[in-house]
Amino acid sequence: MTLFDDLGEDVPLRGVPRRVVSLVPSLTEALETTVPGVVVGATDYCTHPATLDVPRVGGSKYPKVDRVLDLRPDLVLANSEENRPEDVERLRANGFPVWVTEAPATVPHALASLRRVLTQAFEADEPEWLVRAEELWREMPPVRRRAVVPVWRKPWVILGRDTFGGDVLRRLGVSTVYGGHADRYPRPKLDELRSWFAEGLADLLVLPDEPYLFTAEDGPEAFPGVAHVLVSGRYLTWYGPSLVEAHRELGRLR
Repeated sequence: MTLFDDLGEDVPLRGVPRRVVSLVPSLTEALETTVPGVVVGATDYCTHPATLDVPRVGGSKYPKVDRVLDLRPDLVLANSEENRPEDVERLRANGFPVWVTEAPATVPHALASLRRVLTQAFEADEPEWLVRAEELWREMPPVRRRAVVPVWRKPWVILGRDTFGGDVLRRLGVSTVYGGHADRYPRPKLDELRSWFAEGLADLLVLPDEPYLFTAEDGPEAFPGVAHVLVSGRYLTWYGPSLVEAHRELGRLR
């Protein structure tokens, strides 16, 4: 059967996939939670479910494609933002179907994408966690806080427009000050970042622990006197079963 991924590319399957290599941590968690046992290979960063014990194929951005080929998957899961087109094309050229999900700009967009791949490619029933996540994240409350949200430093990289993490925060009543920027991940200088707080246009610094590992000693010191919160990057940027926990854990930002 031939299905189409989020980018409109053919995904020619020979039945329901039973051997899947996932190159995206959040997709790994979503699939293994919903259809246990089908993941036979994953990246080094696929840390959930914690019980997942499969061969590792390197990082998301630079996977060891030969290892993926050796695992002879029925399907490879990838993402338009996390994985390089040349790796996707090499896998397809070797005869392996690849389903590429689009980098989601909102929580509903992410959950709709997951519903499609799980129910169409794997013919799974709609998972309970997905329905629950939709219920929890449906609301768009009034803005109560305005935040600067770095995801990297050296150089500083900030959540900008149309990002999943930005929409997560907005659904908790926290707007991101770079939400209207032309870039999804702008790279402003530190003086500019500090100026948002100095001018009273931002009142919260949100520091996730991935992709950059911000800690109490690495990040807050660059913004003396600014209110900050350390959050799990998984709760802020992963889409899948973690969204249920994330609503509770990130609720302290309200």
